Amino acid sequence: MHIKGATSYQDLKTVNGIVYNSFREACDALELLKDDRQWDVAMSENAVHAMPRQCRQLFMHILSNNQVVDTLKLWEKHWESMSEDILLIRRRITNNNELHLNQSDILNYSWVEIEKYFNDVGKSLKDYNSMPFPDDNFMHGLDNRLLSDELSYIKEQEHDEHDKLYRTLNKEQLHDYASIIDNIENGKGGVFFVYDSEGCGKTFMWNTLCCKLRSVGKVVLPVASSDIAATLLPGGRTAHSRFHIPLKVDEYLVSGIKHGNELGELLKHTSLIIKDEAPMQHQHATKSVDRNLRDIITLLDPERASPPFGGITIIFEGDFRQILPVIPKASRA
Repeated sequence: MHIKGATSYQDLKTVNGIVYNSFREACDALELLKDDRQWDVAMSENAVHAMPRQCRQLFMHILSNNQVVDTLKLWEKHWESMSEDILLIRRRITNNNELHLNQSDILNYSWVEIEKYFNDVGKSLKDYNSMPFPDDNFMHGLDNRLLSDELSYIKEQEHDEHDKLYRTLNKEQLHDYASIIDNIENGKGGVFFVYDSEGCGKTFMWNTLCCKLRSVGKVVLPVASSDIAATLLPGGRTAHSRFHIPLKVDEYLVSGIKHGNELGELLKHTSLIIKDEAPMQHQHATKSVDRNLRDIITLLDPERASPPFGGITIIFEGDFRQILPVIPKASRA
């Protein structure tokens, strides 16, 4: 519509005699795309009063939560404000106040720090084609921080806490506890649903199970439908955050877990998933996680493509009596 008389894709990528590498770059040269002025202003204003660490965090949030037209251009314009403390950090780590870094080293260490923030939300600089990525020798010790965090619990403390909690379980809790632990230890996989009223000790049992598994070096992922419920679980996250479930769901949805990324590798090592307030979440969201987990776990064992959730033991918990009735075409009240 804007390049008249084009007879090839190369013609479409040519603007004022310059052949661009992608259609996006050509559209940018024609000024057909929205610019990044608001993100540029946000980074500039933040650099005046914020620490470099906070500038790196803002940069990560801008890229991960918004549509940035030219991520590389935004980085090149503001990298200095995000890298001012890198030399100080390296001197403190190496305990060498005489340490000097060239610009290439500072850039690589800055990318490492930003990569850490991306890993915390299950993403990576590799998700943005135009963004640089630190060299391998700078990435030492950064291999899958999500898995490292889940395996960093002190086993002795978890064991002591488990023993203290286990002694206070009632008869019904002990029965459920034994069934779930037997299922995990024998690698059976399976789906449990614990249905009980509020205040009956379901969260107490989740804490006991988490301590038990973490005391023997296993990975357990407790999630909940709301952030308030997630705070009651040890290491809890919302299901949308942990499994990258989009806010708009339908029957064809697949959650955003990718093969080979940090979250995908974490799920391959997961022994148990606890999902609190499961009835509060749409069934399509749960089914999307099921499809995604089967797809990822199949790389480890093709036979695990059939069992629910790729053979990972999963516990659903909730009380259907706590769900408010839905009145069609009613007001918000």
